[in-house]
Amino acid sequence: MKNYFDLKGKVAIVTGASSGLGVQFAKALGDQGAKLALFARREEKLQAVQKELENEGIESMYAVTDVLDTDNVAESVKKVVDQYGRIDILVNGAGVAVIHPAEDQPINEWDRTINTNLNGVYYVAREVGKVMVKQNYGKIINLGSIHSTVAMPGLGISAYVAAKGGVKMLTKALATEWAKYNITVNAIGPAYFESEMTQDVIGDEDFQKAVQAYCPMCRVGSPGELDGALIYFASDASRYCTGQLLSVDGGWTCI
Repeated sequence: MKNYFDLKGKVAIVTGASSGLGVQFAKALGDQGAKLALFARREEKLQAVQKELENEGIESMYAVTDVLDTDNVAESVKKVVDQYGRIDILVNGAGVAVIHPAEDQPINEWDRTINTNLNGVYYVAREVGKVMVKQNYGKIINLGSIHSTVAMPGLGISAYVAAKGGVKMLTKALATEWAKYNITVNAIGPAYFESEMTQDVIGDEDFQKAVQAYCPMCRVGSPGELDGALIYFASDASRYCTGQLLSVDGGWTCI
C-alpha cells in the first residue's frame, strides 16, 4: 500500500525551530523521513534541538537566522541548498505574541508583532520560493492561528490578530502566484497550545474561563495534535490542496 505521507528524501526548513511548536514540527517531519534545516536566532537552543533529533536518528543541520534580516535569510537558505541540493518543504513557524490593550499599545510592540509574524513569513517564503520555482516543486506551510479568522473578547491581541489575518491572505496570494510552479502554499490555524510563547496566557485564570466558554473541547491543544495537519500539507497527499487555512482548534472557530 502506498504511503501518501512518506517524506523520505525530502528536505524541510523549519523556522522558529529552537523551541515550542517549531521543535514539534521538526520532529514530526523527521519521523516521516525528512532531512531538516533548523532556523532560529538562538544558537545554543538550535544545537540542543539538533542533538535531540540526532539521538532519534533524524538528520538535520541548523542556521542561525533572524527572519527579519533579509540578507541573513538569504544566506541561510543558500546554506541549505549547498548542503542538501534542494528544498522541498518550508514550515514558517517563527512568531511572537504580545498582549496589550489597543488604545495604549506601544508602537514598538505593534511593529515587532507585525514584522515577525507577517513580514518574517514573507521574507523566508520569498527566498525559499526562488529555489522552489527553479525546481518546479515545493510545499510551504505557514503558521496561522485561530486568530487568522476570529478575535477574542477581553484579550488585547489586536497586533497579533492583524498579523495572523495577514498570514491567511498572504497564504492565498502566494498559492495563486506559485501554483503554476507545482508549489502548494497552505496554513495551519492552531488554537492555544502549550509553548514558551503561550505559557503566560495559558496560566491566566481569565483565559481558562475563555477556554471553557469558547472552545467546545474545553481545553488547550496537546503536543502532537498539529502533526497530522502538518504532514498532510507537507506531503503529496495534499498535492491538489493550496491556499487553505486548516483550523486545529478543538472547535473554537465553530462558534
